[in-house]
Amino acid sequence: MKIQYIWLMLFGMLFAACEELDQEPESSATKAAVFGTENGLKLYTNSFYSMEFLPRNSIGRDAMSDYLAVKSVETFLQPGAFSSVLSSGWTWTDLRNINYFIANCNDPAVPADVRNNYIGLARYFRAYFYFEKVKRFGNVPWIGKPLAVDDPALYAGRDSRQLVMDSVLADIDFACANIKATNDASRTTVTKYVAYAFKSRVCLFEGTFRKYHTELNLQSTADLWLNNAISSAKEVMDKGGYSINTAGGPGLSYRQVFTSNSPVVGEVLQASVSDLNLGVLNDANWWWTSGTYGAKASFIRTFINTYLKLDGTPFTNDPSYRTMLFKDEVKNRDLRLKQTIRSGDYKRISGGVQVPAPPVFSYTFTGYQPIKYTLDDMYYDAGALNTNAIPLFRYAEVLLNYAEAKAELGTLTDADWAATIGVLRARAGITGGLSTKPTVADPYLTTNYFPGITDPSILEIRRERGIELSLEGFRFSDLLRWKRGQLMEQEWNGFYVPSLNTPMDLNEDGIQDVAFYQGTKPTPAVSGVTYVDVSATVGGKTNSQLLKNGSSGELIWMNEIPRKWEDKMYYYPIPQNDYQKNPQLGQNTGWQ
Repeated sequence: MKIQYIWLMLFGMLFAACEELDQEPESSATKAAVFGTENGLKLYTNSFYSMEFLPRNSIGRDAMSDYLAVKSVETFLQPGAFSSVLSSGWTWTDLRNINYFIANCNDPAVPADVRNNYIGLARYFRAYFYFEKVKRFGNVPWIGKPLAVDDPALYAGRDSRQLVMDSVLADIDFACANIKATNDASRTTVTKYVAYAFKSRVCLFEGTFRKYHTELNLQSTADLWLNNAISSAKEVMDKGGYSINTAGGPGLSYRQVFTSNSPVVGEVLQASVSDLNLGVLNDANWWWTSGTYGAKASFIRTFINTYLKLDGTPFTNDPSYRTMLFKDEVKNRDLRLKQTIRSGDYKRISGGVQVPAPPVFSYTFTGYQPIKYTLDDMYYDAGALNTNAIPLFRYAEVLLNYAEAKAELGTLTDADWAATIGVLRARAGITGGLSTKPTVADPYLTTNYFPGITDPSILEIRRERGIELSLEGFRFSDLLRWKRGQLMEQEWNGFYVPSLNTPMDLNEDGIQDVAFYQGTKPTPAVSGVTYVDVSATVGGKTNSQLLKNGSSGELIWMNEIPRKWEDKMYYYPIPQNDYQKNPQLGQNTGWQ
């Protein structure tokens, strides 16, 4: 039984006692019962795992990103469509619960080191809460104590980014120093090394955000944060006992981390774990296979092109890559590609029997249909039935955080490269460039992604981060901190189609899978083939699914809906209702 659900059954009465400082309902436990025993502290801090700002899993969290085409363009990206009226996220209830615990965890009946352990957990969650707020809104008010309903601080303005993030760092440092547990076999709770991993995440974000967002005039403080990212990642690397999963070999070991029912404990530091007996399941299959549920998200070709060849050279060095057919472009590539999308010999299970499973065009718009989180048995497609554990923190991210921070500081060595990027690429079956850092910048990356970056190591680490952490909820935050929001305007392109009315065998099993036509559907239709109309208009309406060159070329999706990135979009607006209640908050620049 997982710790984050135990509190739901055992903690209800205790939690009621914490709603008001001076009220103790008769049906509730006394404050002494909560704060005067270690068990009371444990039960209280278990409640933090259910807080709304925490991810339960990563399913769909990258739906708004530069590398996925989805079924509709987010309002946030449509020119003039988003405003403070539509904004959300200015919620503070969870913070009060945390602050109440910290303020009252002072009963001398509990030894100081025990109290500090649980205060460390509370401060970890407060740091997490504030990190999410700063990412979303920029400057926010720092509230370090529980506030009464008439406290003037409720109507104060926002504090500076420096004050808030310094306070976040102090909270994380306290957590790292005082959380006692160094291991949790279930991988469901926060341990010392989860705290260090989180610190590396926060510090990398803040250091690079300050470096690239020169309008903040905080560049001089960026190195402090990057050095903190390095030192905290190194704690996990040197003392945590984690490693990159290689069980099953390069063609299986990456995806195993995301489809295993139990967390892969060697690599996963913390996970959202399913439990069939408790009815605690996730909806990964439903999200990634349904034609109606979820975002129908598929990768765009511009991103798929970034996967290296197995020899470690860029795929885009081949001059024929622009017109290469799907069945060919997925061969001889970084083996994470075949573990991330449907391709090649990928099969699913129907009624206990393996069946070929090429991309399905009732779901995908681009042909690059994700499988990273889905279970192969079609049984799981019909609802929230998935039993796989979804990683929340894993060792691969720690390695990437370490490598990127060192590269940004200009201190990355060949040994650092081999211990981080080299390890990840070796797991993916790549054979070249594992022991020494790159010396040549890939023109495809500079042209299509990062025109302002000339350092080959930074470019390759960003490539690696996009591939290794794809669909795990990092991409939008990465674009924010790199100040590359303009990538949200990327064309939603798909695989190359050489001609109309010609069925394509996507997985080379001898069965034709899909054909594209304009006007009248070809007759007689080939049995089993999905026919996709790429006419300019269908039923008198503009068609969102086209071929780039009219009768051939890359698939393109929803180009008729404009997407526009503006600098104001690095922060969300303060929601209108909250701003009207407290004008002292002000509004983020450019928003109304």
